[in-house]
Amino acid sequence: MAIGTLTGSRIRERRTLLGLKQAGLAKAVGISAAYLNLIEHNKRRIAGKLLTDIARALQVEPSVLAEGAEATLVTNLRYAAAALPDIGAEEARAEEFAGRFPGWATLVAAQRRRIGHLERTVEQLTDRMAHDPHLAASLHELLSTVTAINATASILVEPGEIEPEWRDRFHRNIHEDSQRLADSSQALVSYLEATGEETRSTGTPQEELEAWLEARDYHIRAMERELPVDADMLVRDAPELTTAAGRELATAWLNRYRRDAEALPLAAFQKTAEDLQWDPGALVEHFGTGMAGILRRLATLPTPRGAGRIGLVTCDGSGALTFRKPVDGFPLPRFGAACPLWPLYQALGRPLAPVRAVVEMTGRDRRRFLAYAVAEPVGQPGFDAPPVFEAVMLIVPGDRVRIPEERGLAVGTSCRICPQRRCAARREPSILAEAG
Repeated sequence: MAIGTLTGSRIRERRTLLGLKQAGLAKAVGISAAYLNLIEHNKRRIAGKLLTDIARALQVEPSVLAEGAEATLVTNLRYAAAALPDIGAEEARAEEFAGRFPGWATLVAAQRRRIGHLERTVEQLTDRMAHDPHLAASLHELLSTVTAINATASILVEPGEIEPEWRDRFHRNIHEDSQRLADSSQALVSYLEATGEETRSTGTPQEELEAWLEARDYHIRAMERELPVDADMLVRDAPELTTAAGRELATAWLNRYRRDAEALPLAAFQKTAEDLQWDPGALVEHFGTGMAGILRRLATLPTPRGAGRIGLVTCDGSGALTFRKPVDGFPLPRFGAACPLWPLYQALGRPLAPVRAVVEMTGRDRRRFLAYAVAEPVGQPGFDAPPVFEAVMLIVPGDRVRIPEERGLAVGTSCRICPQRRCAARREPSILAEAG
């Protein structure tokens, strides 16, 4: 039932809430009780003066009766029903439920959002526990220290006398190892309890670069000027770039950013991109440049206020992700391999041939995106060396482009946390298979 057709149901619920009889309300607004009965059962449409009179008698604004529950609430109810299709919820009656029981409807919608948030948290923590190099190293150190303490203690409890010099040495070793164990445990607990920006980086050079770019929304104004700032100067004092490797990656990234900006000046490119509705193919034809540069440039444009951010991900010839600009609803793995169904990897398998696909992220939200990808050679290939390719994928949300009404390609983040049960590309069982 379309939104806005249940005005009568809302009148009946409001009248009942106020303890008014149908005959009393009908008399107050100058109509018959039979006609009001037809209205309340949605068999007669109502608007204009009569709606205003009824709203005044029910002590509400006419818009409350005419519009009822917000479309967002009804949409969230339908998302909740679609997430568990086996339950058999009456999705077509979502507005009626929202109009008659707004409190319960809000509760259901809020629980759906909370469940989605908790599922994403579980996915992130599972990915982190399985692949985080810092966590693995910390656990290895804990186990090594515990083993050392156990070995020393087993010697001390063995029967027989131990020379004082050796006994003192064993005691000292246990003291030092236990102190190291305490420090390592505290550091591990602090790391696991870190939130927000603290968890964004594990100290790898790539994540240092991404944290630095995230703080600037991936748009570097200083590199857009006619006389840009030297890349080395920009990264030298950047607080997020704490290692030499991180600064080296940032310098290389900025130099390529500058080359893209020179080929595609900001003002002209941004206006043309808006006119051409962010279509990379049309932009390539208009500017006569390579597809990869167009995709990178689109991802570094300033995000309009209220619009969804455009995402970008790149990988090298081995398939390892070398750069990530996340977008809401399309999580990118921090560790380990990504979903092999991504258009990113399709492009890697057919170099220089652009790929365009509607993709749908698996899970309860099932957000849809338009993805563009291409693989292009890095540098100039030589006769004595194999070509080296880099694949680039642009991820565009639905509020930036019109996504075709075609069936989307179902993709995940990584096999470990993907709920798809039947997938030819699966590498390992999913921990969410039972819940998916």
